[in-house]
Amino acid sequence: MTTSTPPAAGSSPGAGSSPGAGSSPGASRPPAAGRRRRVSPRAAAQLLAERDPVLARLLAAAGPPRFPPPTDSHFAFLVRSITYQQLAGRAAQAIHGRLVSALDGDVTPERVLGTPPEALRAAGLSGSKTASIRDLAAKVLDGTVLLDRRLARESDEEVVARLTTVRGIGKWSAEIFLMFQLRRLDVWPTGDLGVRKGFGLAWNIPTPTPKQLDVLGEPYHPYRTVVAWYCWRADQLYAGAAATAVTA
Repeated sequence: MTTSTPPAAGSSPGAGSSPGAGSSPGASRPPAAGRRRRVSPRAAAQLLAERDPVLARLLAAAGPPRFPPPTDSHFAFLVRSITYQQLAGRAAQAIHGRLVSALDGDVTPERVLGTPPEALRAAGLSGSKTASIRDLAAKVLDGTVLLDRRLARESDEEVVARLTTVRGIGKWSAEIFLMFQLRRLDVWPTGDLGVRKGFGLAWNIPTPTPKQLDVLGEPYHPYRTVVAWYCWRADQLYAGAAATAVTA
């Protein structure tokens, strides 16, 4: 698939008006990576909106992107992410609360490995998730996974490669860590169905495959994280998708 304008896919499902009919994705590029400067997600959204009418409409409809400052340590964020996998919000929250209590509020690799697996299971974790959290703790302590200040020097690809060596952490979980914990602005989760659906709805094209979305995202360097956030919002605005932890 090329970066030329995709064919229109009929009328948009947006209420009352087409969310992106007639607009080419990335018709005008954001600043090239070589001219990159550190900006906030809000500023990145404004820069994108000035160059792309679809994103301008989404900014007007959804407001600026929300990336709250992290409150967990990197390790605690990943433990929470594993705990919440495949669970409804309230159930996950309850289990996570019991897990933190079992660790006496000290969500660290040392405390995890020093706590009997039976105590972690008693908090409500499955055997698989218990093994995943213990594997994460072991890999942090042996240096396979870096979560200290050295992490800032690692590329997105290096962070993903290290995290996905951990049992139960896949590429999507690693990308969410990059986006919402490390607040990196150029992450493009092409395997996320909500991002794919939202992109298709916003730009009025058929839902792209992950491979197609990879190409379609190229013009939005170095702010693809922000574009992904608006794709999630587009799925809510134009298709009624439920709010998620990343767009609430």
